Amino acid sequence: MILYSLSCEKEHPFDSWFRDSAAYDAQKARGLVTCPSCGSSKVEKALMAPSLGAGTRKRDEEAPPAPSPEPMVPEKVAILSEKEQALRAMLRAVREQVVKNSDYVGEEFATLARQMHEGEVEQRSIYGEASSEEVRSLIEDEIEVMPLPSLPDERN
Repeated sequence: MILYSLSCEKEHPFDSWFRDSAAYDAQKARGLVTCPSCGSSKVEKALMAPSLGAGTRKRDEEAPPAPSPEPMVPEKVAILSEKEQALRAMLRAVREQVVKNSDYVGEEFATLARQMHEGEVEQRSIYGEASSEEVRSLIEDEIEVMPLPSLPDERN
C-alpha cells in the first residue's frame, strides 16, 4: 500500500491510499480519484517528503521532541465520478418506480408473466425472481422481461 498526498485544481490538499502507483494511475484515468472537498476529478500528486530511516542515537537525543500530531478527522472520499453517481441515481429511481407501482410475485414471476402473455390472467405490472433458464425461455417466446437494477450499496 502507498499513501499519496494529493491536491485538486483548487489546491485542496488530501491523502489517499492505493495498492500501488499503477492503481493510482488507473483510478485517476477513470475519474475515480476526486477531491473530498469540492468533488473535482482534476487531481495531481502533491510534493511529498520521503520517509527516512531513524537517525543516530546522538541526533535523536539532541532533537527536541516532536509535537503530538493532531487527531485525524476522517473525510468522505468520493470513489465514483459524477457521471457514475448520476447513473446510479437514475438506476435507483427506476428500481423505486417499479417497486412502488408493481406487485412482487416472488418465484412465480416466470409463470405469471407467461400466463399474462397468453391471456390466461389479467395483465398487470409485476416483478419477482426467475432463473436464467426461465428468463431465456420467456425471451425465446417473445415475452418482454427486463432485469430490475440493483446497486452494490444496496447489498452492503
